Amino acid sequence: MTATVTRHLRITGRVQGVGYRASLLGVAEQLGLKGWVRNCRDGSVEAVAQGAAQAVEDLAAWAQNGPPHARVDIVQVSEAGEEYHGPYAGFHVRADV
Repeated sequence: MTATVTRHLRITGRVQGVGYRASLLGVAEQLGLKGWVRNCRDGSVEAVAQGAAQAVEDLAAWAQNGPPHARVDIVQVSEAGEEYHGPYAGFHVRADV
């Protein structure tokens, strides 16, 4: 059986206004992940991904480039704290913070 992991991602660069959230949502759904993505006031994008370890790693690898018009500077991936462990029903876009 595959272990379930939960990771917190913070993506910085030109990642707002370029379809980053919608693209990340689509990739996460294709990978069978649960969690969420949202824009942050500082111009970054934040996401929580929960699922099979390899699928979460694949999402983090995709996040390094993002969609065509994005410019990703940094992707920080960390073990998600307890406040991020769900439970989640699918993957969705959360309200901006």
